[in-house]
Amino acid sequence: MTIAMAALQAWGGHVEAYGASNQTVVDMVPPDMLHMIDPHWYQFPPMNPLWHGLLGFTIGCLGFVSISGNGMVIYIFMSTKHLKTPSNLLVVNLAFSDFLMMCAMSPAMVVNCYNETWVWGPLACEIYACCGSLFGCASIWTMTMIAFDRYNVIVKGIAAKPMTNNGALLRILGIWAFSLAWTLAPFFGWNRYVPEGNMTACGTDYLSKDWFSRSYILIYSVFVYFLPLFLIIYSYFFIVQAVAAHEKGMREQAKKMNVASLRSSEAANTSAECKLAKVALMTISLWFMAWTPYLVINYAGVFESMNISPLATIWGSLFAKANAVYNPIVYGISHPKYQQALYARFPSLACQSAPDESASVASGATATSEEKPAA
Repeated sequence: MTIAMAALQAWGGHVEAYGASNQTVVDMVPPDMLHMIDPHWYQFPPMNPLWHGLLGFTIGCLGFVSISGNGMVIYIFMSTKHLKTPSNLLVVNLAFSDFLMMCAMSPAMVVNCYNETWVWGPLACEIYACCGSLFGCASIWTMTMIAFDRYNVIVKGIAAKPMTNNGALLRILGIWAFSLAWTLAPFFGWNRYVPEGNMTACGTDYLSKDWFSRSYILIYSVFVYFLPLFLIIYSYFFIVQAVAAHEKGMREQAKKMNVASLRSSEAANTSAECKLAKVALMTISLWFMAWTPYLVINYAGVFESMNISPLATIWGSLFAKANAVYNPIVYGISHPKYQQALYARFPSLACQSAPDESASVASGATATSEEKPAA
């Protein structure tokens, strides 16, 4: 704390010096990048190097946790026979997208934070921003497909047509094709990828005064933020409604029969579906918590509703990239069969004895959905 305070106090003197010499946050940007910088950023003085250090350290830690965590999720799900189900293919695709995101984002940003500016050149900036957009889009639509799968199993019940491996693969292919189409558009003139205000990351140009360019931000947000949000809320509204009706019926029937519970095998399977749905809902909620600040920053730039500072863009980038860390943690905690497989391969990770096989309900839902006869 003392070192941090000393750094901030020392920086106060530096800011005065920078102000006197009219230095800005853009001064350290390489000359070949200047054509990509919006005039908006020239009004801000250089950022405190302490912020760059903290951001680089945080992104480095998030990258390590995300790459190792998502890599382990992919390995466990794909190498464990009873976890190779159609529904879990969507889970693997989610982990794969998050894994690639941090592989592309974390190392480059750590180097940039160390140099306090973007050092990889214009093309790398565009590719970096495209990768962040691509993997983020793939993640949210994968979560939407997971919500649809849960809706199909829980709400439709026995009448539901179970998802097959081919069906899951077709959904995954569609997700990546859809995401790629949106994220390649800026390369063809509809908006563009540019450095963000902190000059250590790149993203879409939300400060352009051209409404053709602004229209990309608005339409993209509809198809990659608001539409998935609506579809997920729709799915989970009926999921919760079906679960509530089922539980109410179980309680009333148990009361009539004067027994404590009617938890038969079928009821246990339904409970397992509900628990897996809760896991998916938690993951999706964390995704929206992560990406909403970035959406707010983009909309603030498009509608010029507030003066965006370089420091604000740091928080947008940080929250967005942190999303890639949540999913392996959520599934590690809430997926008992995943825990069993993980502890079987890496016993040293078990802080306690592995969960009992009979207690595994969350992951059993997926297997149940496979075993149901086609409608």
